Amino acid sequence: METKLRWVRRFSEIGLEDVPLVGGKNASLGEMTRELGSLGIRVPEGFAITAEAYRYFLGENELEEPIREVISGMDREDLEDLARRSRKVQDAILAGIFPDDLEVEILRSYRELSAACGEEHADVAVRSSATAEDLPTASFAGQQESFLNVRGEVQLLDAVRRCFASLFTPRAIGYREDMGFDHFDVGLSVGVQKMVRADLASSGVIFTLDPESGFPDVVYVTSTWGLGENVVQGRVVPDGFYVHKPTLREGYAPLVRRRLGSKEFRLVYDESGHRAVKNVPTPPEEREAFSLPDAEVLRLARWAVLIEDHYSGKHGRRTFMDIEWARDGLTGDLFIIQARPETVHGARRSPAVKLYALKEEGEVLAEGLAVGSAVASGEARVLRDPSGISSFRPGEVLVTEMTDPDWEPIMKAASAIVTDRGGRTSHAAIVARELGIPAVVGTRNATRRVRGGEPVTVSCAGGETGRVYRGALRYEETEVDPASFGRPKTSVMMNVGDPEKAFGLAMLPNDGVGLARMEFVFASWVGIHPLALTRFESLPPKTKLEVSRRTGGYADKREFFVDRLSQGIGTLAAAFWPKPVILRLSDFKTNEYAHLLGGELFEPREENPMLGWRGASRYHHPDYREGFMLEVAAIRRVREIFGLKNLKVMVPFCRTPEEGERVLEVMEEGGLERGADGLEVYVMAEIPSNVVLAREFARIFDGFSIGSNDLTQLVLGVDRDSERVSSLFDERDEAVKRMCAELIEEAHRAGRKVGICGQAPSDYPEFAAFLVERGIDSISLSPDAVVPTTLEILRMERAAAGEGSS
Repeated sequence: METKLRWVRRFSEIGLEDVPLVGGKNASLGEMTRELGSLGIRVPEGFAITAEAYRYFLGENELEEPIREVISGMDREDLEDLARRSRKVQDAILAGIFPDDLEVEILRSYRELSAACGEEHADVAVRSSATAEDLPTASFAGQQESFLNVRGEVQLLDAVRRCFASLFTPRAIGYREDMGFDHFDVGLSVGVQKMVRADLASSGVIFTLDPESGFPDVVYVTSTWGLGENVVQGRVVPDGFYVHKPTLREGYAPLVRRRLGSKEFRLVYDESGHRAVKNVPTPPEEREAFSLPDAEVLRLARWAVLIEDHYSGKHGRRTFMDIEWARDGLTGDLFIIQARPETVHGARRSPAVKLYALKEEGEVLAEGLAVGSAVASGEARVLRDPSGISSFRPGEVLVTEMTDPDWEPIMKAASAIVTDRGGRTSHAAIVARELGIPAVVGTRNATRRVRGGEPVTVSCAGGETGRVYRGALRYEETEVDPASFGRPKTSVMMNVGDPEKAFGLAMLPNDGVGLARMEFVFASWVGIHPLALTRFESLPPKTKLEVSRRTGGYADKREFFVDRLSQGIGTLAAAFWPKPVILRLSDFKTNEYAHLLGGELFEPREENPMLGWRGASRYHHPDYREGFMLEVAAIRRVREIFGLKNLKVMVPFCRTPEEGERVLEVMEEGGLERGADGLEVYVMAEIPSNVVLAREFARIFDGFSIGSNDLTQLVLGVDRDSERVSSLFDERDEAVKRMCAELIEEAHRAGRKVGICGQAPSDYPEFAAFLVERGIDSISLSPDAVVPTTLEILRMERAAAGEGSS
């Protein structure tokens, strides 16, 4: 009969209910081992040394009273005193001796684990697990130490003792003081887990929401070569992958976006014996390659959704998760090595959304990954290590190479944080989110480019790229509570072009996207003329070399275009799913196409590109048709592979119904058929013929969207770019308004909807009011106009209802 252990529990014997015994980290590992293994989720074998064992260790070594004496009377603000007391407590614990029965149980469990792994002395990770860890109100994660690649019984006992001692590091003591926890109310369990040989493969962190905006419908997977501690500690910028949860649940493969990280270092086993692990530079070919294949990203995302669902059920509320994973380089197997509730966005209950916008431009000193969407100004303070806390003044901008928990007292006083190294899951990024301040991480050169004492502005309001500007720039901050007002009868949609901003914008009150500009994705995410990819072999040597450089990793140059474009479009569609997202097909003019790489080889010179070869006339033309087919392929991927059927398409600058029919025929040849699988195709109403022949256009398209800019200049005969006549350009002119009113009337007679995506309603509330009065179905606005225009439309509708009832 097996003897029941007193001080040790196998992972298979514990669950979430055992947090007081084994801490949050170990309880979670046990929960997944016990409850989720049948669903295919793999957790490396291991065991937990209980918090009772920790207290037994302290008791047998008579340490509790001496520790209390050392800590009592401590001045929390005196960091030198805190460090001195911490060293004294840790030294006392490290000098302690394991009681015989505790040592026997630990070593017996280690031998059993080694035997199960087919090894004499298994390499294990030894991790601290505090009993107050991963609580909804406080995250103790990261406050204590972990040790990797521990081998043999002597090393194991030493690592366990060091874990015990790490409960009294300066940052752990300070954190408990800040959170109001008694130092002896928090116990420490130690997890001993078989190492996954990620040093020979890859590893990373998963969030079951977007860690920047808090957008809930994506899984964000990060990955780097080597052991995952580099990602957890923020030492590298990892690869990043976004997977759309709702369509993943439906069985699709919605890996809507990938971002290649720099992955500067790789954490590997140190075979020299001096240290357990070491960082080595990542070879260039590995830095330029993704560290995780798409199929495994999707598998991890499915596991993450299962984990989120399970923990949500356990907690009785939706619980977003922060998960660590690793891939074994010897077997190729994937493992989950840790899971905890996400504590930044998951703890927030306020529905308010803050919007920031820079009101002036300035010199850019450094760029990196934006954390959050805020803007802040202050004097820069460049520090190399946290010992410079005495020189740091509240409200300054911290500029440093990277941070760890020892920096937190400084970070709490900072208005913004800038680091040379680190990614979105780095320590600096996590703390900045918790504090609600902007951070720009992974700049590589901020500590060299920014001078201490000079005023700077840190802006994360420009999408994925965060910038540090010289000087204190003016910016605007507004706060919106989407729950404070209802939805008007007229749909209020949004004009969106930048996929990097999509998740944050989607959290504003809206009815979808009335205009998704393909040109932005085209220019920013592709940057190459499509014919330079379809006719790659015909390119001049210099252009061919540059196209090859930009499309590195893609043997098929066409696939580069389709992949990049589908990621940008897919991100937009995923952000607003299941609301409609109306994508306008590419609407560059010939001079704009010519600015793309290789474009000058394929574009004619036109005297008036505004009225030339643009929009619908390009798509079916033999000189561009093959380029348009790449657009069709990207849209098909978003709808068919990603499962984002909310994506609709819109044909711009369609001069005649016959031209519209030819475009639909070309789309159908490319596998994109109007009406198939719910696909709707709209037409831009920006040419007088679209209004005059509205009934004819209504027979072949599902709806209209007024492009007020082009419609105004063509109705009034005004070149809006000409300084001499620009004063005549006015969307509010009576002729333009009559055209809009006539279109709405004729389209409704034909059973078609009409929206507007031009700039006029965003700039002129009275023009929006006119359209609402005429019965327009939707108004699509720039993001900054969505809230005020929504409120104005609601006011109008309520006033009209009051008049009708009276």
